[in-house]
Amino acid sequence: MTARPCIFGEVLFDHFPDGRRVLGGAPFNVAWHLQAFGAAPWMISRVGADDDGAAVQDAMSEWGMDKTGLATDPSLPTGQVRVRIEQNEPTYDIVHPAAWDKIKTPVRLPEFTLLYHGSLALRSAQSRSSCQELREAAAGKATIFVDVNLRSPWWSRAEVLDSLNGAHWVKLNGEELDLLTPGDGGHEHRAGALLNQLGLKGLLLTRGSRGALLLTADGGQWSTRPQAGIEVTDTVGAGDAMASVMILGILNGWDPQTSLDRAQSLASAIVARRGATVRDPAFYRRFIRDWPF
Repeated sequence: MTARPCIFGEVLFDHFPDGRRVLGGAPFNVAWHLQAFGAAPWMISRVGADDDGAAVQDAMSEWGMDKTGLATDPSLPTGQVRVRIEQNEPTYDIVHPAAWDKIKTPVRLPEFTLLYHGSLALRSAQSRSSCQELREAAAGKATIFVDVNLRSPWWSRAEVLDSLNGAHWVKLNGEELDLLTPGDGGHEHRAGALLNQLGLKGLLLTRGSRGALLLTADGGQWSTRPQAGIEVTDTVGAGDAMASVMILGILNGWDPQTSLDRAQSLASAIVARRGATVRDPAFYRRFIRDWPF
């Protein structure tokens, strides 16, 4: 694999009431999986000069990830999501501002053939401006893959739709599709309308236990479902797993159904474990063995 992806956006810790903290952020999760599969992603983000920031640095080093795009902010903390349990249901406070709100474009940009970013990382002006610089650098040379992550209150319909203009691939889930394209018609119809409206090459719609749907500009439509009897322990990060494998498919020229089935396979394995990433290389070996790169 010679094509190298660039991953832009938030890296953070989920902080739970019992003191646990879990490393994540959709872009970081995607980069983590891509590293496991040998794609050598270039992660552009920002952490604080604090214990959480040091933990991010250590985790990336242990996983063999390139840290040249990870900067340290002297004043803002590493990103946090404070998880609270209210009436037995979790609520989330995505702390603002955080270091990833101030991501700056590195002075020297390496060559990349795919740029991935989510919509959440665009909530603040500095990171939004830096992402736009990367998109301009990618224009005409690299595929742009946008992952829709609607987290209240950090989004507006107009701004998210604007961020999708110029993208080649978009990933979103059914609830996000409903919020962005309200009105009549089922998910397949409205997903197809959005693909055509934006002039996309492809759109990935994740549907939880119902699997996923992939639409392409040439009118193609593919679907996949998890195998019966899949053990579900934690659904956090399933969509990020699917996005990472779809990116592998784009980089390696896999056909759409193969990409989609392999994406579902990794997502099904992820939801059987707790946490959005896995630090054991052995977890990925059977996929590497079965998927020719």
